Amino acid sequence: MTNSRVPVLASENGLSAYMAAIKKFPVLDPGEEYMLAKAFAEHEDSEAAHKLVTSHLRLVAKIAMGYRFYGLPVSDLISEGNVGLMRAVKKFEPDRGFRLATYAMWWIKAAINEYVLNSWSLVKVGTVAAQKKLFFNLRKIKAKLGLYEEGDIPIEAAEKIAKRLDVTTDEVIDMNRRLSRSDASLNAMVAEDGDTERQDLLVDDKPSPEATLGDKQERKLGNALLKDALKGLTERERHIIEERRLTDNPRTLEEIGAEYGISRERVRQIENRAFAKLQKAILGAAKSLEVAAAKALPHPHAFA
Repeated sequence: MTNSRVPVLASENGLSAYMAAIKKFPVLDPGEEYMLAKAFAEHEDSEAAHKLVTSHLRLVAKIAMGYRFYGLPVSDLISEGNVGLMRAVKKFEPDRGFRLATYAMWWIKAAINEYVLNSWSLVKVGTVAAQKKLFFNLRKIKAKLGLYEEGDIPIEAAEKIAKRLDVTTDEVIDMNRRLSRSDASLNAMVAEDGDTERQDLLVDDKPSPEATLGDKQERKLGNALLKDALKGLTERERHIIEERRLTDNPRTLEEIGAEYGISRERVRQIENRAFAKLQKAILGAAKSLEVAAAKALPHPHAFA
C-alpha cells in the first residue's frame, strides 16, 4: 500500500478535492467488511486494511466537521481522526458482532477530542472538568436560548448558563469571547481575490451511510453500558448522577443538598465519587470490544 493510493489533505484549500476523492471509495456491505477484517486480523493483509481504512474516510471527515467551530484547521482534525481510524482497524475484532463504523467512532472521537484539548490555547484550564464541560457545551446551550448574535452574551443569559454548568459568570463570558474569535476564521476568504469563504467548503451536512448506522449503534451500545454501570451505584449516588449529569436541565448542588439535608460540597463529593465509579465500570465493559492482548498501536502512517 503506497501513500499515493490514500488521499491526503495537506491544507484547507484542498478540502473540496479531498472530499471528492474519498467519496470514490465504496461503502462496504457487512459481509465484505467482515471478510476483510478477518483477513487483516488473521493474516495482516495490508490490502484488506487499506480497504477498511479508505471505506471509512468519509466517516472520519463527518465526525471531524463536528469540531470545525473550535478554530482549528479542518485538515488537522481530519488527520487526527484518521489516526484514530487506523488504531480502530488495528484493534477491531470482527467476531464481536459490531460493525467497524461503530467501533471506530470511539477511537476517532477520542483522537480528535485529545487533539482539540491539547491544541487550543484556552484549554490550559482543560484539566478542570467544569471548564471542559463549558468548552464543549456553550454553543449548544446558546442555541437553545436563541442567542445567535455575535458579541458578548447578555449578563442575564450568562448567569443562567453559569448556573447550569456550575461555573462563574465571568468564565462563561470569557469562554464565549474566545470561541467567538475562533469563529471569525471560518469567514476568511480562501484566496485574496476570491469570493469563497472557508466555511463554504465544508461538507454537506447530510449523514453518510456509515455515520447514520454508526450513530444509531453507538447510542444503543452506550445506553446499554451506562444502564449496567448505574446498577453499581447506591440509590443516592444514582439519583444525584441522574439529576446532575443525565438530564438536559441539571439541578444545582444547592437544590440537591437541600433535598438530602446535606451541604453543597458534600453533594459535589458524592457526585464525583459516583461519576468515578461509572467511568471505571463503563471503561471496564468497553474493554470487551478491544483485542484481549493489546498490541502496540501502529505508527500513524502504518496503513498509508
